[in-house]
Amino acid sequence: MSTRTSVNIDALLERITYHPDILGGKPTIRGRRLAVEHVLGMLAAGDSPETLMEGYEWLEREDVLACLAYAYYVVIREHCIPMPTEGPGDDPSVRSA
Repeated sequence: MSTRTSVNIDALLERITYHPDILGGKPTIRGRRLAVEHVLGMLAAGDSPETLMEGYEWLEREDVLACLAYAYYVVIREHCIPMPTEGPGDDPSVRSA
């Protein structure tokens, strides 16, 4: 049986910081030189939060959750517009003889 703890997303997002002198102003974790995108990329590649925390001794579980919360925050504000797709016979560069 798994236990689920309630997490305050706003509190997690407070761990995400921006500073123009750190990684060009990219979102980072608690002002450190570790970009949110780097953590998300490692998670997407299959690394576990535990593996990340072993590699960055200062990194906490809540930091990893903050990165996921940040990604969620960005994605829920996206608006996708369906674009028409062209079929294989619709290529204007191919002309019939």
